[in-house]
Amino acid sequence: MTGKSEGPAIGIDLGTTYSCVGVWQHDRVEIIANDQGNRTTPSYVAFTDSERLIGDAAKNQVAMNPMNTVFDAKRLIGRRFSDASVQDDMKLWPFKITPGPGEKPMIGVNYKGENKQFAAEEISSMVLIKMHEISEAFVGSSVKNAVITVPAYFNDSQRQATKDAGAIAGLNVMRIINEPTAAAIAYGLDKKASSVGEKNVLIFDLGGGTFDVSLLTIEEGIFRSKVHRRRHTSRRRGF
Repeated sequence: MTGKSEGPAIGIDLGTTYSCVGVWQHDRVEIIANDQGNRTTPSYVAFTDSERLIGDAAKNQVAMNPMNTVFDAKRLIGRRFSDASVQDDMKLWPFKITPGPGEKPMIGVNYKGENKQFAAEEISSMVLIKMHEISEAFVGSSVKNAVITVPAYFNDSQRQATKDAGAIAGLNVMRIINEPTAAAIAYGLDKKASSVGEKNVLIFDLGGGTFDVSLLTIEEGIFRSKVHRRRHTSRRRGF
């Protein structure tokens, strides 16, 4: 918890296909439902002739507006246009990707009759804005501070770009933490392990973008990642 003027800190799982937001309330974590009653929100942003859509509204119109509906921004964030993974994914996306300054991948869309380009962190910031709004509607007050999870394999560039996305969304990103660590904390393993010395924990994270397996050691509430393996789980690639 932070100061009363800033409200509680929120936790955001910024996922490849879906995102969710939670807050500590009444001695437990409450995963907050969006305006559609869902506790997960599609990580989709769509641009039309008249408006910008985020989440369920964006995903629901993707078949009618595929070239201007952006998803999988997490696959681009912090990467270079020439990266093999970017070149591979580009062949499957309906929207256009071009190289920007410093080889940053830029997403091209038509918005209100004009051609626009957005970096992946800008698209991610729009999803974060949506999650921020969901949390404030639930809490009933202003929320400034957030913790955002990222895959354990994210490098420094990807982590910084995620933090930048939070800043663009108007959030003070207190910490970027690894998704396996967040899962272990959610199950209270940090507390369970504190009284029995070092413990090894195997975390399976089957997400929309990758299937991650991590071996963590927990001792006195401190997490260390020993081994991490991942495999793409895209609906287009299969396992």
